[in-house]
Amino acid sequence: MKPGLAGTRRLAAALLLAISGLLVPAAAPAAEGDALAIVGLAAADPALRATLAAEGREAGEFCANCHGEEGLSRFPQVPNLAGQHPAYVLTQVEAFLSGKRKDDFMEGLMKMLSERQKAAIALHYAQAEVEPALAAPGAGAARGGELYQKICARCHQEDAGGAETYPRLAGQQQEYLRTSLTRYLEQSGERYYAPMTAAVIQLGAPNIDAVTEYLASLK
Repeated sequence: MKPGLAGTRRLAAALLLAISGLLVPAAAPAAEGDALAIVGLAAADPALRATLAAEGREAGEFCANCHGEEGLSRFPQVPNLAGQHPAYVLTQVEAFLSGKRKDDFMEGLMKMLSERQKAAIALHYAQAEVEPALAAPGAGAARGGELYQKICARCHQEDAGGAETYPRLAGQQQEYLRTSLTRYLEQSGERYYAPMTAAVIQLGAPNIDAVTEYLASLK
């Protein structure tokens, strides 16, 4: 019997505690500064980028318990990380650390990562191939696509591919998207970003399912 999300999170935390001192090889090529600066160095150095991405696969072993080895989530309420811009991933790491995003489990795990480990994990997932969470669009996807282009595309891009400051939504888990949009709409405290709340209010609660169905089925 496979463990649920809560059990998997406990296993991931135990795993990170066990390997936290062994994640970065002593002989790894130099990359200094905060995680975002390291990602910047890697952008200009393909060899460093490849080295860090390989490290990220190992360092992200605890992430894989929920987000999947290649960033394709094992649970519908957990986001896919495949294909996310590394800079965006790092902003979310810092959001958990600062409490801007509320999740005690994630905050605890992020505190155990070095700057290099953060950068390596972000680069590993950034290069992973994206697969849509839904194999085919449903009846509401066409309407959802129209609403997405009208309300959301100005930030998340027409193809929903995201950018440095906005997440990739194409192929994302529908349940995760639904939960996130509802939290913005209801201002429940787990997520807060005024422009998102304004956008979801414009979208309207009855249209959340259509938009998330469209996004989850995008290739």
